[in-house]
Amino acid sequence: MSARIVSMDQFRGYTMAGMFLVNFIGSFAVVPAVFKHHNTYCSYADTIMPQFFFAVGFAFRLVLLRNRETLGAAAAYRKAVRRCLGLILVGLVVYHLDGRYRTWAELSDLGWWGFLEKSFRRDPFQALVHIGVTSLFILPVLAASIRARVVFMAASGLAHLGLSAWFWYDWLQANRVIDGGALGFLTWSIPTLTGSIAYDVLQRDGPAKSVGAFLRWGALLCVLGYALSCLNAVFGPARGTGLSAWLVEPPFFPPARPVDLWTMSQRSGSISYLWFSAGLSLLVYAAFVWWCDVRGRSWPWLGILGLNPLAGYLIHLWVADAVKPFGPKDSPVWWVAVVFSIYFGLTYLFLRALDRQKIYLRM
Repeated sequence: MSARIVSMDQFRGYTMAGMFLVNFIGSFAVVPAVFKHHNTYCSYADTIMPQFFFAVGFAFRLVLLRNRETLGAAAAYRKAVRRCLGLILVGLVVYHLDGRYRTWAELSDLGWWGFLEKSFRRDPFQALVHIGVTSLFILPVLAASIRARVVFMAASGLAHLGLSAWFWYDWLQANRVIDGGALGFLTWSIPTLTGSIAYDVLQRDGPAKSVGAFLRWGALLCVLGYALSCLNAVFGPARGTGLSAWLVEPPFFPPARPVDLWTMSQRSGSISYLWFSAGLSLLVYAAFVWWCDVRGRSWPWLGILGLNPLAGYLIHLWVADAVKPFGPKDSPVWWVAVVFSIYFGLTYLFLRALDRQKIYLRM
């Protein structure tokens, strides 16, 4: 295989394009619900963020193993820790801390603990911070065997489930936490480590053989995630008769039952959502392995997006701030298409210019 794994660059580019799409159009009233975040079921919009974690796990495993060989274990892990801390710092600057203070007295009255509790409640824990924290969390097992990583994923998911049942689910719902909040790393580790395992399988078995493995395991994880979400029907109030009494709506369909900690939800970072999303990431990646690594095909524009994800993430936020004011929420479909095309085109042009100058933003 080449120095760069084309299928992963293309997969990452697709994920970037999906992020641009859902982050921009999700606020328009005319856009179908499946392209929006709802926090009560898994929509198409909710599948994008787990794919970033899948790609991070894939690349993180690759880089760590390579650095262990060239730099030695100690230096490789120091470099990995610095990268994670740098990403967290960038995220905190991008998202800001919670709270606004008009006077010194208002700030000082909080005390150190009150400041920490209030400032890190909601806004800081978004994509970049979650990636940095989750990467630190999985680092001790990232170079371990597949079996060790699977056990770690399962244990992390169970820990999140136990804490959610104890207090976390109610707290995050009351505080309208984003993307799983401060404990989100426990379940975001699932797609991240799944990505690291996908790297191993691809290296061990080669592209052609890996496609089948990714399809089988991806389907299995999707079924597992859905089965876990059906525990909402088991432990919730009885509804319907026969098989319908034991099943909930599949992903991409709104729930008919009251949501709980078993529901697929990006807000809560539920285990059903992230097992399902890890499986879906494998299925999507299998398509790119077949298209790129087996058939030798690729789309250049996806490659440009996939080679500079951090720059793309930051640039798309700035471009959206410039374009979005000209797109009222009640815009018709044709105007949504116009402003989105302008926004996407500008973002792509910036990334293409960086690619031509070989400027890639790395942490």
